[in-house]
Parts: sequence; structure tokens; C-alpha cells
Amino acid sequence: MNYEELISRMTPKMHQAIKTAIELGKWPDGKKMSADQLQICLRAVIHYDQNLPAEDRIGFIDRSREDGTMKGVDPLQEQVIKFH
Repeated sequence: MNYEELISRMTPKMHQAIKTAIELGKWPDGKKMSADQLQICLRAVIHYDQNLPAEDRIGFIDRSREDGTMKGVDPLQEQVIKFH
């Protein structure tokens, strides 16, 4: 089984448990996560999140206003820098 297959079999409950472990820096049984475990879990959560709607992903910032317009600039859009 490869990495993609493992991620595809991850359930929402497993995803949440891994996110909680990352936040706390320890497993549900109280054992501290190693640096390698933390890195692997972070990569798994990021990979899993790519299949979620944008608003459900880690780090999503809701920039919409009540009237439907957007506030601020979209960090993914190209911006022109002017020098005076």
C-alpha cells in the first residue's frame, strides 16, 4: 500500500485525531510525538485536506463580507508592485 492509498483510507475521525495530536504534541495515550512523527502527521493532514472544500481546510481565512464581497486582497492572485 502506498502513501496515497493510506491517505484515501483515512476517515474524518482519524483526521481529527491526528490534528489534535499535532496541536497537543502528543498521542491520545499521552506519549510525546517525536519530530519525525510530527512531520509525517503534518504531511498527512495537509495531503488529506487537499480533498476537502477550501473552507474546511487548515488555515482557511474567510474573507467574505455579509454582502458577498471580499475584504482584503487574495494572496493567491498576482499583485502589481509600483515603485515611485
